[in-house]
Amino acid sequence: MTEAGARESGAADAFEAALTAFLRELSREPDLDAPELLPFDATDRLLLQAARDPRFGEALPGGIAVIGDRHGALALGAVRLLGATGVRVHQDPLLGERALHANADRLDVADAPVSLPLGPELLRGAKLVLLQLPRGLDALDEIAQAIARWADPAVVVLAGGRVKHMTLAMNEVLQRSFADVSAGLARQKSRVLTATAARPEPALGAPRFPVWGGDPDLGFRLAAYGAAFGGTKLDRGTRLLLDTMRTAPPRGSGPGRTPARIVDLGCGTGTLAVSAARAWPDAEVIATDQSSAAVASTRLTAEAAGVAGRVATVRADGCEAVPDGWADLILLNPPFHSGSTVHTAVAHRLIRSCARALAPGGELRIVFNSPLGYRPILERAIGPAEQLARDRTFTVLTARKARAGR
Repeated sequence: MTEAGARESGAADAFEAALTAFLRELSREPDLDAPELLPFDATDRLLLQAARDPRFGEALPGGIAVIGDRHGALALGAVRLLGATGVRVHQDPLLGERALHANADRLDVADAPVSLPLGPELLRGAKLVLLQLPRGLDALDEIAQAIARWADPAVVVLAGGRVKHMTLAMNEVLQRSFADVSAGLARQKSRVLTATAARPEPALGAPRFPVWGGDPDLGFRLAAYGAAFGGTKLDRGTRLLLDTMRTAPPRGSGPGRTPARIVDLGCGTGTLAVSAARAWPDAEVIATDQSSAAVASTRLTAEAAGVAGRVATVRADGCEAVPDGWADLILLNPPFHSGSTVHTAVAHRLIRSCARALAPGGELRIVFNSPLGYRPILERAIGPAEQLARDRTFTVLTARKARAGR
């Protein structure tokens, strides 16, 4: 081995040791935490290793944008390990964003990354983008088009993912916005795609998101940004929950004992929030989700349906944006994944958050995949549960918070 080769080998070993030590310092808090859930994965490691390439040196001062960081491994790793400054980051989930900044505070990162929406402020002048590949192709399409439209024309995108979640369709989606897309070798069951040669504005065409669609049973159109769960389709669980609104109408404190204050918890594209606002014209509705794409989608859906004045959209964790004892009715179709991991604790967290927000006598109505069996947590957190509907896949339960003195 030459002297130069020996120096590079030593530097690589030192980087690997520093990277391992850094990743061990990270936490998921305040996101859902469990022994089987880590604040980083092998893709984070692979992306940071790739970004160490000397050709990206000119991007380090103010030219790095990070998209899809789980809990800060990429953005904080770029600062701590690569010496990057002025790092900008976009994370769709609020809890991931909060975890990144909690890690920055705890690790005393002086030049902490700045969180921004997916848009020109995030990407203008970016020469290197580190991207944790989203599972959905629509989310990837929206991200890729945004990068090509607003980043430096010579931008390099390093897009990593777990091999088991990657498909050739991801390459094809990236090629809509970049002329050159290549795949690196898999390591530790992860792989990095490299996208370069951003297509110029005329070739990109008009922004493809939000998209619009709907269902004949709804009577209004749905807007969906790329990362919004469910897109513009009415999923079977939500359809079953909506059916119970007709077959077992909820009671509340409004005219004729209809619900006056309603929460759509985990609002997605706004199906339940707008349906409730249309069904009860005197009701106030809070539509809340930790996903920025979901909140933006719901806002557009409500505007198009003519109910935006009664539907407040909020990016929040669970019911934190709902005043104590405010809700007559909370509607919930909870996710059952944390990232790519199936985990019932996500729904348990949301159910527990409802107890504080419900008025005495208020109702939580929830739909879920039947094998997940949420009745015990529902009864512990809220009160006795009753089944309103069940099909081959989904169950709808209702539970009421006890009135004072009962």
